[in-house]
Amino acid sequence: MPKGDHIYETDGLISVHNHDFMHDHAFAKAYARGAKAAGDYDWHWRVHIGLWAADCASRLEGDFVECGVNRGFLSSAIMDYLDWDRTNKTFYLLDTFSGLDPRYISDKEAASGTVERNEKHLADGFYVRGVESARANFSEWENVRIIEGPVPDTLKDVGAQKIAFLHLDMNCAPPEVAAFNYFWDLLVPGAFVLLDDYAYDGYEEQKYAMDAAAAAKDQKIVSLPTGQGLLVKPGS
Repeated sequence: MPKGDHIYETDGLISVHNHDFMHDHAFAKAYARGAKAAGDYDWHWRVHIGLWAADCASRLEGDFVECGVNRGFLSSAIMDYLDWDRTNKTFYLLDTFSGLDPRYISDKEAASGTVERNEKHLADGFYVRGVESARANFSEWENVRIIEGPVPDTLKDVGAQKIAFLHLDMNCAPPEVAAFNYFWDLLVPGAFVLLDDYAYDGYEEQKYAMDAAAAAKDQKIVSLPTGQGLLVKPGS
């Protein structure tokens, strides 16, 4: 948890820099809604980044997409923060809702323990089992489409013609690269691509794979001290 008013120390981040966003009413309300969906993981600064990117993206043309929803922490916080149904956008939420699909775990990730970590998260309840709880959680909003199944199999089920915000949090490289490549041409100029585990310890294969995917489009991803990565699609 954050220590006192001057030191932030949680979620792999220690900082003496100003973090008074935590006292902002709109942030606190949105964060509480995310925690209601998933439990409080002490992801304050990570959620702060997500809310900022989503707020900027809400001013652009296009829908929102999240690949890797689990219990819906960040997406629930975003929809609360933006008063979602007033945005006239649709939020597409993609997940297996049953952990990682082993067919889409790379050999290097498998060798580094991704399969074992997946089994642990399923056993301890960190990963959701079944889509029903997600459907209940997001039922308060109308403009939501929950798509169950593994990426990349389900990408074709996203009906968006333009995308302003893409959040990738699938905890393994092949589906994240597939989603990034699939949606790239649908991202509007200025669209935000937020990567949850990009710089997080133990997820190096995701970083290397996404760096290569971005480089293939002559783009670079900025590494954030929260462990996230961020890319803004340039204008044409």
